[in-house]
Amino acid sequence: MTENPYDALLIVSFGGPESRGDVIPFLENVLRGKRVPRERMLEVAEHYYHFGGVSPINSHLRQLIEALGQELRRHQIELPIYWGNRNWHPFLGDAVRQMVADGRQRALAYFTSAYSSYSGCRQYRENIEAARAEAGPAAPVVDKLRMFYNHPGFIEATAARVGEALAAFPADQRPGVQILYTAHSIPWSMAENCDYVRQLTETAALVSQYLRHPSWRLVYQSRSGPPQQPWLEPDVREAIRQTRALTNVTGIVIAPIGFLSDHLEVLYDLDVEARQLCEDLNIPMERAGTVGIHPRFVEMVRELIEERLDPAKPKLALGQFGPAHDVCPLDCCLLSHPNAALGT
Repeated sequence: MTENPYDALLIVSFGGPESRGDVIPFLENVLRGKRVPRERMLEVAEHYYHFGGVSPINSHLRQLIEALGQELRRHQIELPIYWGNRNWHPFLGDAVRQMVADGRQRALAYFTSAYSSYSGCRQYRENIEAARAEAGPAAPVVDKLRMFYNHPGFIEATAARVGEALAAFPADQRPGVQILYTAHSIPWSMAENCDYVRQLTETAALVSQYLRHPSWRLVYQSRSGPPQQPWLEPDVREAIRQTRALTNVTGIVIAPIGFLSDHLEVLYDLDVEARQLCEDLNIPMERAGTVGIHPRFVEMVRELIEERLDPAKPKLALGQFGPAHDVCPLDCCLLSHPNAALGT
């Protein structure tokens, strides 16, 4: 391996409240500058209160940092890990200031998003540049890791989670189970400026091919914009109703491939609302786990780091599109509408 050009790893995420008192300030941070109705914000706040005001995102990141640190040490990769969020403590600006204090000069950044979109990629890059500007001229250069929607490690970890959900059905019923792959809906105007839909479709196809399960559909959830604004469809609840109308379906697996951990949108929109709808319609339903800290997923993050440390390392990718770019084009994932999603 060539000499390591990086001296730190920065994990960049969305953030989430960790108490009831955090919920409204957190959501106000999320929605600052966006024309999302306040009643929608208060509605989402109730979802958080349903779980005591605690989002699982930060807990997941702590587990990931621990697992990834162990993985890096096993492979003799010496990169101290820093962590900063967009919307809640620990904030990205604080992480970058700590990196300055520690004398870090060049870092790799891992975004907790597998797909290209404004909120899942470009906005994080903007957040990093704002944090660097606030930290001053000594701020480290930060290069992001590529998007990994088609990396074999992500596909294998996702397939393992979906396979566990399929296995909950009796063997003779599994061929009739339809997989509904879900992701956070975003405005059409945003989707037209990025590869979000194409990448999600590719992930769903690759996972289904891996499982040899041809009955699947990509659907969306958790839209937050005004009703008159077009967002990606169909909504998962409408897809459930449509699936129920099919005569040859024996059950549904809902697989939230747009989320790397059990975000609030997974716990409430799927485990509460979607599950209740399935019960009302008398259709068996299992929810697949997110990749979380699945060992193959943690390995994948290490592999993404290794390919940047050593140009001789292969860039792994499955399917028809090849590995995503390391450096985003100037016009990548542009925002053409101010209403971004409530979570990513």
